[in-house]
Amino acid sequence: MFALVDCNNFYVSCERLFRPDLRRRAVVVLSNNDGCVVARSQEAKALGIGMAVPHFQVRGILERHNVAVFSSNYTLYADISARVMTILDAMVPSMEVYSIDEAFLHLPDEHAPLQQRLEFGRKVRERLLQWLRIPACVGIAPTKTLAKLANGAAKHETSNGGVVDLCDLLQRQQLFKQTPVGEVWGVGRRTRDKLQSMGICTVADLAGSSPEKIRRRFSVNLQRTVYELNGQPCFTLESSPANKQQILCSRSFAQRITAFDELREAVCTYTVRAAEKLREQGQTAQQITVFIRTGAFSTTERHYSNSAQRRLDFASNDTLALVHAATSALQSIWRSGYRYAKAGVMLTDLCPEKEEQPGLFDYTSEQQHKPALMQAVDAINNSGKGRIWFGGQGIKEDWRMKRSHLSPAYTTRWEDIPTVS
Repeated sequence: MFALVDCNNFYVSCERLFRPDLRRRAVVVLSNNDGCVVARSQEAKALGIGMAVPHFQVRGILERHNVAVFSSNYTLYADISARVMTILDAMVPSMEVYSIDEAFLHLPDEHAPLQQRLEFGRKVRERLLQWLRIPACVGIAPTKTLAKLANGAAKHETSNGGVVDLCDLLQRQQLFKQTPVGEVWGVGRRTRDKLQSMGICTVADLAGSSPEKIRRRFSVNLQRTVYELNGQPCFTLESSPANKQQILCSRSFAQRITAFDELREAVCTYTVRAAEKLREQGQTAQQITVFIRTGAFSTTERHYSNSAQRRLDFASNDTLALVHAATSALQSIWRSGYRYAKAGVMLTDLCPEKEEQPGLFDYTSEQQHKPALMQAVDAINNSGKGRIWFGGQGIKEDWRMKRSHLSPAYTTRWEDIPTVS
């Protein structure tokens, strides 16, 4: 028996935590560089503000209705997410963190009666509200796919108190008939269109399809989805997520870059962050790719985009080695006379750190001490007592992501802790 817990309008809820004056006011959160709307309160949705619409298109509505606007505060959201997951983890024998605001739970008693399951869902919601002031909905079902549908129903129906159980076959069939097939977990736009062309327009149509036929026309994963819709579990909890096959770090710039030194600082910064992620999951990389591009939609500027790869002599997660390779790659694709809008780095050919097998003469005495150096840098940077950065990252960083409406780091920076007078 699974329960999917999904926090409501999570970014907005985080912004409201330390701003009680925003509880009933319309709030939106913007994407990188304050580009598009990525989160909306219920009040903002009622004003007709759509998801992923560009900020400039709705600026008039936001000002006219006194909507509170925030830039994405990823530090705050990640910290609150960690607290949410800690609370949930203490309530169940096992769980899977699915995203920053979602988690699948394995219910303690799979054979508990309906009322007991609903009571557990209400207890989860009450604890998150009481301890964190984060609202959430809970969907309960015998499979993960059904739990996703149950959670969606819990969000759209106010009469259920934020908890829906789809173990009852009759209730399940009623929901299936009302729900478009595109709402099923794992059914993307192209798959939805192809299903609809076959006359499969609702979840009920998909659940009643032949699993073998679905596998022949689509994939084994969609076949498993059909089984899951009929109450047969195919997807289990992943308590420890698998390591990534590649690590990507890229951003659009707050302003166009025309100087090589500035672009190098950005690429260096992205490489440093990618190397940190690499060490966090205990892996090394054999290859690094650097890409740069100008604005994709400008009609008045010349367009240019390019990428270059560098293969390391041996797999490494040493920041200095990766920065050196990234700088070399950037130099080979840099062209003056362009206004660059975005850059990024991607680490590939990853392998577990302990499984790396260098050659006999690969390591010098200096290189043998690099892992300890990187561990020391990470320890200092994660301690909250100071920060070490590499010279190639620069100091001014005028190119950094634009966040004109950034809220304080209430939970991770001493000077931002709210005071009560």
